[in-house]
Amino acid sequence: MKRILVIGAGLSSSSLIEYLKKNAVREDWNIVVGDLSLELAQSKVEDCERATAIHFDVTNDIQRLNEVSRSDFVISMLPAHMHVKVASDCVGLRKHMVTASYVSPEMRELDEEAKKANVILMNEIGVDPGIDHLSAMRVLDEIRDAGGEIEAFETFTGGLVAPESDNNPWNYKFTWNPRNVVLAGQGIVKFIQEGCYKYIPYHRLFRRVEMLEIEGYGKFEGYANRDSLSYREIYNLQDVKTMYRGTLRRPGFCRAWNVFVQLGATNDSYVMENSETMTHREFINSFLLYNPSDSVELKLQHYLGIYQDDVALWEKLEWLGIFEDTPLGIPNATPAQALQCILEKKWKLDPGDKDMIVMLHKFIYQLDGKRYEINSSMVTKGENQVHTAMARTVGLPVAIVSRLILNETITTPGVHIPIYKEIYEPVLKELNENGIYFTEKKMEL
Repeated sequence: MKRILVIGAGLSSSSLIEYLKKNAVREDWNIVVGDLSLELAQSKVEDCERATAIHFDVTNDIQRLNEVSRSDFVISMLPAHMHVKVASDCVGLRKHMVTASYVSPEMRELDEEAKKANVILMNEIGVDPGIDHLSAMRVLDEIRDAGGEIEAFETFTGGLVAPESDNNPWNYKFTWNPRNVVLAGQGIVKFIQEGCYKYIPYHRLFRRVEMLEIEGYGKFEGYANRDSLSYREIYNLQDVKTMYRGTLRRPGFCRAWNVFVQLGATNDSYVMENSETMTHREFINSFLLYNPSDSVELKLQHYLGIYQDDVALWEKLEWLGIFEDTPLGIPNATPAQALQCILEKKWKLDPGDKDMIVMLHKFIYQLDGKRYEINSSMVTKGENQVHTAMARTVGLPVAIVSRLILNETITTPGVHIPIYKEIYEPVLKELNENGIYFTEKKMEL
């Protein structure tokens, strides 16, 4: 019997743990779920005879080493910055490990040690990153195998609310970590377009969007995401003319979100005085010019050049309650934390709501003297607020790859991301069996 240690029992782990429990008897697994909240871990284990919940503190070196040493395999669903300690233990104790997070420089430094120890450290096997790698590499390899020359690759992903649960003017609700949504776009944003390098500063990011459409689901807008250039080497696209990674929202979201960016309300670098007693209205007013004769609404309109007939934008702002005298109620808050507090009151999923993951790849290539475009799209909805689309598209790839490593289908040691055929073929096949699949359309240009 193989002992699988799952560290972290948050929302993204729900479908992962269900998969492990469902296959535990057939695969002869014993599953241990560890979390700082024993109650949360127990809720994921429930009454499965092959699964046990434990209180687990990843910062407790003795407990962490003990639990890793007793296990045959480790899955880390912790926040990204916590993976390296676990990974280092896994290399030292010769245990394979899987995470859904981006490969950090510190994780990359473990590559040689992992190879020497014959240990697999698989990263970026969630949804984005994860399913985007799997699905993109499959098409890219097919084009290259046919002799095609790839000119452009664009990829977009969005965690959104399903149409049947979309009942607010933002067409958006929190379906993953709210803090990450508030801080989105504040890193390096760069890409290449028709051979020209492009850089977008944060204060312009949400006004540079690309309009897209997915059949059956309508229009979306995409804004650039992080450093697209680094993926040229990962995907073996060093000579590609266009390489762009983006995030999807419904039309109008980015323009309205830009209001908070321009105000400085997404800043996370300083603490605001008296935030505990500050109201929503006072929070917005704190970024505006002093003028006792004008209302907060009028000052905001003048400051950002919002016209009175811009009904759609103004409706979004008013609906959030940012002009109300409701106390924030959180001490020592940064502007980003205060804004998150306001948004969480309005952007929460209601009972019965379903979320939706949308992914779109665009490939342009030449073959036999002709130019073609392939659009490959995936849309999947959550089942409920436990098995959300986000939890399924993060957790299932993690679970499937873990099984493949445990069964020695995947055997190459080192620090990896899922860009190889031995990984993407079986994982995409099983995802398809679970209702997560891509629809492709090819056209000659």
